[in-house]
Amino acid sequence: MSGALDTAPDDMPVMDVQGDDVPVTAPADDTRKPQSMRFRRKFTTVRLTPEQASRQGQVATTAFRLFGGRDAAMAFLNGHDDDLGGRPLDLAIASAEGLATVEAAMTARTA
Repeated sequence: MSGALDTAPDDMPVMDVQGDDVPVTAPADDTRKPQSMRFRRKFTTVRLTPEQASRQGQVATTAFRLFGGRDAAMAFLNGHDDDLGGRPLDLAIASAEGLATVEAAMTARTA
């Protein structure tokens, strides 16, 4: 029986010497990337600059305070507004002037 193990081709699994019928594969030269990098997320969206993130936080906080709740604030910020000519959240993130315009529009609507 030991002769059969000695003559096995290189691509076949080698059986455990103790006869457990568990295939044991010989270590191969593995040049693939380490497994720790395998599931790393790649960002495909545009990231905000620190200034844009600050404006986003400011407009969201103001909207929550003025509209009195999350649902009304999110509906206003994410919906298209004809008076402003776009989505208020996008306008506020784009520039300081856009932020001021959106905050003025929120104040006028809640007054």
